[in-house]
Amino acid sequence: MKKLSASLLAALTFALVSTALATTVIPPTFDDLVTHAEMIFQGTVTDVRSQWTGEGGQRHIESYVTFKVEDAIKGNPGAKVTLNMMGGTVGAETMEVSDAPKFKVGDRDILFVENNGTQFIPLVGIMHGRFRVQKDEIGRDVVLTNDGAPLTDVNQLGKNERAATAGRAISTQEFKQALQSGVGHSPP
Repeated sequence: MKKLSASLLAALTFALVSTALATTVIPPTFDDLVTHAEMIFQGTVTDVRSQWTGEGGQRHIESYVTFKVEDAIKGNPGAKVTLNMMGGTVGAETMEVSDAPKFKVGDRDILFVENNGTQFIPLVGIMHGRFRVQKDEIGRDVVLTNDGAPLTDVNQLGKNERAATAGRAISTQEFKQALQSGVGHSPP
């Protein structure tokens, strides 16, 4: 009986670990972000709206997040971009996608977008494709990760997250300079 219990416990543990690993988002490197993005832009959220879509078992909430584009870095986003994302709140009902960024009107971001309208979260690496832009203590625009940590070294993204976010946040200008170098080397 003990042997069966131990075997069953081992099998269940393996199944749970396998499932957890299958849903883990591996942080992309900076080069991966640039290469996989169809468009990269800096913008400000001007509207967020959610609605029910689909029928029967396919019924779910989708959110439409509209950005005023301030700087097109890769691709041709136009003057505004609306991202179609799974999840949101309609009335008293909320549907959340684990680790998906949450946007609100007024947010300023640099986004790495891929497969908008066909992918449940159209950002490269889900939350890793969003970088927040905020003013620092001296009024300079700096870059933060989706979770609000200061981005200090783009070369450490996807390699050593602790090193990528340890220290003073880089400015948006420094980030865009790194992007321009990366965009120039990535395939169209």
